[in-house]
Amino acid sequence: MNAYTIFKYIHSGLRFIVVILLLWAIIQSLAGWFGKKSYTEGNRKVNLFAMISAHTQLLFGIVLYFLSPFVQFGANTMKDATTRYWTVEHISMMIIALVVITIGHAKSKRANTPEAKHKTIAIFYIIAVIIVVVALSAGHVPLLGMSA
Repeated sequence: MNAYTIFKYIHSGLRFIVVILLLWAIIQSLAGWFGKKSYTEGNRKVNLFAMISAHTQLLFGIVLYFLSPFVQFGANTMKDATTRYWTVEHISMMIIALVVITIGHAKSKRANTPEAKHKTIAIFYIIAVIIVVVALSAGHVPLLGMSA
C-alpha cells in the first residue's frame, strides 16, 4: 500500500464524519432558528467540530492532491475533463465550501441573538453543503462510494 492509497482511504472515510457533523449542525441550527431556541454550548461545539472536521478534510485533501496521479500540470490539463476536474475544479470548489463554512462560523460567533446565531449557521452551512454536492456531481464522484 502506498501513500496515495492511504491518504485516499483517509480522505474518503473522513468525509462521512464531515457530512454527519455538518448535517447535525444544520439540523440543530434550523431547529434553533425556527423554534426560537437558545444557543447552547452544545450548539457551539457541534458547529465548531463541523468546521474543524472540514478543515481537517482539506488538509488530507491537500496531501492527496500532491500524491494523486490524476492531478497533472501540463498543456493538456484543461483539455481532459478528468484531469481538469481533479487538478482545478475539485480543490477549488472544496476550498470555496470551506471558506463559506468558516465565514458562517465566524459570523455566528459575532451575532447578537440566539436566533441570529442559528440562522447564520443554517444558511452558510447549507450553502457549503450545496457547493460540495455540486462539486462532487460535476466530477461524477459517488457521494457514498469510493472514487478512483
